[in-house]
Amino acid sequence: MPGANSSNLITFNDWTLRVREANSASPRLLVMLHGFTGDENSMWVFTRRISTNYHLIAPRAPHPTDPSGFSWRPSQALTFGRPSLEMLQPAAEALIRLIDEYSASVKLDALQFDLMGFSQGAAMTNVVGMLYPHRVRKMGVLAGFMPSGLDEKIEQKVLAGKNIFVAHGTQDQMIPIDRARASIELLEQAGARVIYCEDEVGHKLSANCLGALENYLND
Repeated sequence: MPGANSSNLITFNDWTLRVREANSASPRLLVMLHGFTGDENSMWVFTRRISTNYHLIAPRAPHPTDPSGFSWRPSQALTFGRPSLEMLQPAAEALIRLIDEYSASVKLDALQFDLMGFSQGAAMTNVVGMLYPHRVRKMGVLAGFMPSGLDEKIEQKVLAGKNIFVAHGTQDQMIPIDRARASIELLEQAGARVIYCEDEVGHKLSANCLGALENYLND
């Protein structure tokens, strides 16, 4: 049986993934998306107390960044400011294909899956949740933001009936707290009920908010 911290690095259909298999006969899938210049190892700091009923996968984003790391949007898009739906949608569509093909290969039911991301990965979480609300059961938006270009989805209230976890630090210099609070308003306008954890930290997750995230996922 896999332990709570045991994981494997694999390649699958041109993707690099870190994977932790579930200790359960009927596992749920949790997909974890790293931030800008991160990789498949970056999200593992959050997993120590996540239920072993979860089958965890952390994919490496498809676009290399200089001098190291990876991004969910192409490097040429970096000159155009904040990530938008247009910049992130190709990666979101590729991610759904990965989830479908990987879950089929390991005979895992991923008709609905849970998703969490940090920073740019949190923006990706918002995009995937908005574009594929029927696929995403739970969403963890950590130190993130709502990309532009999702107004139509928000107006359609595509997140109605979903509970979404958001965490942010009041001292975050990379993604200011006001931007996080504005994103929460947009999630609520899209129909979601937001569970929010705010703490006096920078661009990271506080111990208090990590505990709240674990409770949200393990519920």
